[in-house]
Amino acid sequence: MTDPLNLAWSGYLRDDGRKGVRNTVLIIYTVECACHVAHAIANGEDGVHVIGFPGCYDNQYAIRLILSLARHPNVGAVLAVGLGCEYTQPAKIADVALKSGRPAASFFIQDVGGTRSSVERGKAILADLRRTIDRDTPRAAMGFGDLTIGCECGGSDGTSGFVGNPVVGTFFDRLIDNGGTAICEEIVEMIGLKDIILDRAATPQARTQLEFAYDKAVRYCQQVRQYSVSPGNFAGGLTTIEEKSMGAFAKSGSQPIQGVIKVGQQPPWAGLWIMDSVPDDHFMGFGYTNPNDTEGIMDLISGGSQVVMFVTGRGSVIGSPVAPLIKVTGNSRTFERMAEDMDFDAGRVLAGQISLDGAATELGEMVASVASGQPSKPEALGHREYFVMYKHQDEPTQKRDCKK
Repeated sequence: MTDPLNLAWSGYLRDDGRKGVRNTVLIIYTVECACHVAHAIANGEDGVHVIGFPGCYDNQYAIRLILSLARHPNVGAVLAVGLGCEYTQPAKIADVALKSGRPAASFFIQDVGGTRSSVERGKAILADLRRTIDRDTPRAAMGFGDLTIGCECGGSDGTSGFVGNPVVGTFFDRLIDNGGTAICEEIVEMIGLKDIILDRAATPQARTQLEFAYDKAVRYCQQVRQYSVSPGNFAGGLTTIEEKSMGAFAKSGSQPIQGVIKVGQQPPWAGLWIMDSVPDDHFMGFGYTNPNDTEGIMDLISGGSQVVMFVTGRGSVIGSPVAPLIKVTGNSRTFERMAEDMDFDAGRVLAGQISLDGAATELGEMVASVASGQPSKPEALGHREYFVMYKHQDEPTQKRDCKK
């Protein structure tokens, strides 16, 4: 079998040197009032994705995430649409995209005249953006050394820790050996593993970052009196948060952890990174930092992941905007039952049909195929779920990029 990490394909070269596996036009709405218009503009259009921030007030977390998506390597152009009353300004988002070398445009619905006229205006702009990036975006040879890949797990059962996450971890080890980058999130699903995590730190600085992130996650879960474990996990055979954590952490493989990054931050160099999405300061009285799997996937994409993997033992039907999602299950029964939605059956390792290394090789071949343009199953089905969390406490020391 051909080593998938020696494969190459053609990517989309961006001004900052990164390479995308898609050339998407991203429509961004800046308040829930503009959501319908944004989706109506995208309706029926190929290669167009929509994301948005529902809140009307200023929020640094959401702005940081949105700006990172506007400059994502898979995004070729940006159209920002607002109502006209909100703090987050479409023109500021478009300006950031323009400065990154992407064609971009923006408008307020109130200035255009209403729903129908805004949709008409948006579709005309969209057609122009599409023509521009199809004509002008340079292509470049691309391989695994150019990839950043994130991994999230959710709807976990016992097979997730036995084979689903370990297959991804084995692939991540090879990806990093070949110069690529891997990002794992879900710091609240590492509870109970402090010594194991710290022993993986690549440097003393990375160890300090990991210890801070871990201790903060424990305090957070204790304060809200809730850990990242659910009735569905129990039904799938898991019993404690520590047991779930061991399985979840298996997707990180065995490489040294280079450090901790925040939502919207790109890894500064190649290797394995942990993304910390737990707010440093918060006043939430209930719930943990990841309200659903979709938010975690969006966080990983905001870190520059051109492809994201989602490991689920119990099955899922979600997809994602901007970056193609590959769904992996360690439960062959789930794969058979939900074959129209699940991409990869890692449960064959448990059945003795394939080795762990063999499954990681096949997974790498699938990643190469998706990166070269073959739609993953969520993509082919049109799944583009997204969730931008906006209840995080702002970080007052950071510059507010999009405030009026």
